[in-house]
Amino acid sequence: MARIPMRFLMAPGGLRPAVLAFPALVLSAFAPVPTPMEAQTIPIGKDMSLAFHGFISATAFAQDQEFQFGNGQNAEWPEPPETTVDRWFGGADVRNTRLGLFFTGPKISTDWSVNATLEMDFFGGNNGTGAFAGQQPVPRLRLAFAELTNGSTTVQVGEQWSLLWGNLPVSVTHLAFPLGWNSGGLIGWRYVGLFGKQQITSKDAAVATDVQVAIMSGNWNGPESTTDLGTAGNASWPQFEARFDASGKFGEGSTWSAYLVGHIDEKDLSGAGASEPNDKVTGSAVEIGAKFQLGDFLVQGNAYSGHAIGQQFASINQFGRIQSDGGWAQVGYEFTKHWGLYAFAGVDDPKDTDVVTAFGDAARLKNVMFAGMLRWRAGPFSAGVEYLHSRLTSGPEREETNGQQISFSGLFNF
Repeated sequence: MARIPMRFLMAPGGLRPAVLAFPALVLSAFAPVPTPMEAQTIPIGKDMSLAFHGFISATAFAQDQEFQFGNGQNAEWPEPPETTVDRWFGGADVRNTRLGLFFTGPKISTDWSVNATLEMDFFGGNNGTGAFAGQQPVPRLRLAFAELTNGSTTVQVGEQWSLLWGNLPVSVTHLAFPLGWNSGGLIGWRYVGLFGKQQITSKDAAVATDVQVAIMSGNWNGPESTTDLGTAGNASWPQFEARFDASGKFGEGSTWSAYLVGHIDEKDLSGAGASEPNDKVTGSAVEIGAKFQLGDFLVQGNAYSGHAIGQQFASINQFGRIQSDGGWAQVGYEFTKHWGLYAFAGVDDPKDTDVVTAFGDAARLKNVMFAGMLRWRAGPFSAGVEYLHSRLTSGPEREETNGQQISFSGLFNF
C-alpha cells in the first residue's frame, strides 16, 4: 500500500498501527480467511486491495468538574462555575474506538497509482437519550478521501485534516480529542477540499523536505453571522493553507522534524444575496512545530498565533473577531522496554478585550492545561494512568474554574 503520512491516518498519540487479521466473520465476505501472520491486505478483484487499521480504546475515569467538549475521553476545559460540594463522579468511555479502511488501487500509468481512505470513530453522539444510551455511541465520519500519487507527488480530494493539524501529544486516554485541543494550544480541524504534497529532496537526502498546500471548505458560527456557515451549500469562502516540513536524523535512534504552516480565509457573515457594512471577516494564522526523538526521550510541541480562526479549534472554541495565541509542549521518557512517563503543558490565550466584546460574561479568556501519564506498552497493547488538570479563566471578572480528571485506559492497535 502506498505510504501515507501518519498525520493523514491516525490522529493522536504516536500510534504505530500494524495490519492484523480482521475477524473471520467479516473477512469471509471478501476472501478466504488467512492466518493472522499472512493477513496483510485483502485482495479486491484484480488490481485493488483493502487493509484495516484502527484501535479499540476503553477508559475508566473520575472527575471533580464537568468538562467541555464532554466528560471522559473528550474532556478539554472545565465548565463554569466551579462546583464546591459533591464534586467527584466517575464513568467509562469507549468512543475513541476507531476503524479505518485503506484501499490500494491500481496503477493508472507507469508511475501513478490511486488509493483511498475511509475512517470513522464513535463520537457521533448516542443512540437516544435514555438510560441505556451511554452504551450505544454512534459512528462518526472522520476522513474520506481519494489519492493520486507517484511517490514524490501526492494529490488528495475529499475530507482530510487541515495542514494546521501537526504534532499530537502522546496519550492513552485523549486520542480523538487530544490533550490541549482547543484548550491548550493545539489547533486544526478536518475539511472537504483539495490537498497536495510535493517532496522536495531525494529519498536518501540527509534532510528530507516537502511542501503541502490545501484549498478547503469553510465553516463559521460567529455572533455576527446571519446565515448558517457550517453546512454544505451555506459554506463561507474557501480556506487556504501552505506548509513546509523538514526532518532528519541525529544518529542511531535519534530523529527530528519541524514544520511551518500559514493559513488565510474569509467569512461572509451576511451570506449570499446580501451585503452589509463590515460583513467580511478575514481569518489568518501562523503555526510552528517541532519534534525530537532522542533515543528513549521525546520532546515535542507547537505554537500558533491567529485571528478569527475559531473554526480551526482555536480561541477556546469561540467564533468572532478574536486574536488568539497558544502553544503546548510534551516531554516523555521510556525508562524500560515497556514503561514510559510523559508530562504535558499547554495554554490557549485569546485577547481579553476581543472575547469580552463578543461574549460578555460568557467570554473564555484563557485556559491552561497540565497532564501527566504513566504508560505500559507491549506490542499492540498499551495501558496507562493519566492525570489532567485544566484551569479556565472567564468573564470580565476573570473567574477561575478548575477541573481535574484521573483516568485509566487500555488501548489495542490493529
